[in-house]
Amino acid sequence: MTSVLAIDQGTQSTKALIVGRDHRVTSRGAAPLDRTFPRTGWVEQDAEAIWHSVVAATEGITEQVDGISLSTQRETVVAWDASTGLPLGPALSWQDQRAVAICERLAHLAGVVSSRTGLLLDPMFSAAKIAWLLDAYDHDRSGARTGKVKVGTIDSWLLWRLTGQHLTEAGNASRTSLLDIAAVAWDPELCEGFGVPIECLPKVVSSMPLVPMTMALGPATAGTPVAAVLGDSHAALFANAGWLPGSVKASYGTGSSIMAVSDADVAEGLCRTIAWDGPAGVTRALEGNIRSSGATLTWLCDLLGVSAPQLSDLAADGTPTVHLVPAFGGLGAPYWDARAVGVLDGLDMGTGRADLARAALESVAFQVSDVLSAVSAAGTPATTVLADGGATASDLLMQWQADIAQARVVVSDEPELSALGSADLAGVALGGWTVADLEALERPRHEFTPATSSAESVTVRDGWALAVARARLTRKERS
Repeated sequence: MTSVLAIDQGTQSTKALIVGRDHRVTSRGAAPLDRTFPRTGWVEQDAEAIWHSVVAATEGITEQVDGISLSTQRETVVAWDASTGLPLGPALSWQDQRAVAICERLAHLAGVVSSRTGLLLDPMFSAAKIAWLLDAYDHDRSGARTGKVKVGTIDSWLLWRLTGQHLTEAGNASRTSLLDIAAVAWDPELCEGFGVPIECLPKVVSSMPLVPMTMALGPATAGTPVAAVLGDSHAALFANAGWLPGSVKASYGTGSSIMAVSDADVAEGLCRTIAWDGPAGVTRALEGNIRSSGATLTWLCDLLGVSAPQLSDLAADGTPTVHLVPAFGGLGAPYWDARAVGVLDGLDMGTGRADLARAALESVAFQVSDVLSAVSAAGTPATTVLADGGATASDLLMQWQADIAQARVVVSDEPELSALGSADLAGVALGGWTVADLEALERPRHEFTPATSSAESVTVRDGWALAVARARLTRKERS
């Protein structure tokens, strides 16, 4: 029977699972991972620490496996020396905003970026961060042009360590602002515009690369194939059989990704992306990215000195008139305003801890609802939301999500959906199961339906919209 070592490399930890048919998990391992915040808007990670967390998560797992799968954080980028394999500097997180000025300088490329890559010109996406790294560590681009300097997203960094090859999976590559998503190839004009030589970029491969490892990793011996690679949000969509019509996937992690399979050419406030290059070829999707959802809850838990369950309990007694707009690093979809600032709106002398807790939880539901509205406007009605991620543990948040979005919210009871999705695809690549088997799979879930009226939803969303407008005031307007 086919068995997969599924590695889920996330922002705050790396998990390792042994996954068999029907999502049967027989072993688990995990390792924590730190972030640093050296300046306002800067979010860094140690690329070597990311690799060591992968190794640590697999230690102690001894079962034999037929293949390995990767699900990874996406827009985070690493630059390294090809001869030593060592990083040239920190990994710049997908949350990092230091490249705002680069994007503003390249504003003339916004139309080309949108039409060819499906993305917006925004510092969250990898291209501007790669330009910053090259400016800092290979200013004249001599190393990048000769291949002595390699750059890539986390999937590329891990594939380099595992296989010795400079590769990146198509879905991850589509998050860089450098990939022509129609041709599934690096775009020379955009690479030149961002100052990123094509020579330093990895080869784009399918989501089922079947590349043998040159080293052992935990239970996987040298020669074991890397059978599947997916971005974490794409993997969660795959685990939900997201290619089936009628649903929108929402992952509640550090940030949130709302994704729906779609071939739409235009989507206001959303990105067009490659979901995966799998059994049926290239599958495309619409996506909205929220920069701070679970991170908002963690921030307030630390501030108030409470746990996540305690925060949810506090929120139940809060007033709905206080709003928190968590624009800690600007706002993502559907606003894409890198200059937006965090705002607490509606405070008075009676505002207390419960009100702040409610505002934090509701900020997640409001942001997701804004993206769901954009998905519906693009032609994919968001009537059913397939929810996963840590914040779904709060029943209160999930009920508020159903009320505010006026949608059915179906919460997965499987806690490691990204790892399971990459394992699902690996099993197909290895011949252990089929897409039809995955479609027939019984998935444990529970659901929430709206308990308020559509009119009430409109009223509460109007209050949120006013708070967002205040967060987006320019400095000149504020003065």
